[in-house]
Amino acid sequence: MPKAKGKTRRQKFGYNVNRKRLNRNARRKAAPRIECSHIRHAWDHTKSVRQNLAEMGLAMDPNKAVPLRKKKVKAMEVDTEERPRDLVRKPYVVNDLEAEASLPEKKGNTLSRDLVDYVRYMVENHGEDYKAMARDEKNYYQDTPKQIRNKINVYKRFYPTEWQAFIDSLQTKLWSCPRKS
Repeated sequence: MPKAKGKTRRQKFGYNVNRKRLNRNARRKAAPRIECSHIRHAWDHTKSVRQNLAEMGLAMDPNKAVPLRKKKVKAMEVDTEERPRDLVRKPYVVNDLEAEASLPEKKGNTLSRDLVDYVRYMVENHGEDYKAMARDEKNYYQDTPKQIRNKINVYKRFYPTEWQAFIDSLQTKLWSCPRKS
């Protein structure tokens, strides 16, 4: 919908606005988002990065935090003095990070349900005969015998306990079904 005639005003340059301060504040507000929730909640926007990290007990520069010891012929009394450590005001951040790091790693890689069903079907019907598996009508992607063997090996590697239970159940089926004579 068009605006009424004469209602738009030309933008005039604001001479009394401090552009340097405006840009600095805009940059500060557009600072990158801190991904770690522990650090983000303890962050103080009025302080510098170095001050924030020092309060949390973290290092800004790891090379300065853990200096390399240089071999010296004689240790002088002046060299043995330790510099005063920064006061850690927020030790809970480091404790939370250590607790999170000590948790066991999640197993992220799994196989698709389709692949698991495919492998189970092939082994159930053909056993170790990979050439018969390649000729099977359920082999939609026309995998070669070697590709099918590799898929079965991947399944064995990812789910060893499931694979063993599956093989045991196949063995019990073979022994329990009556033989035709």
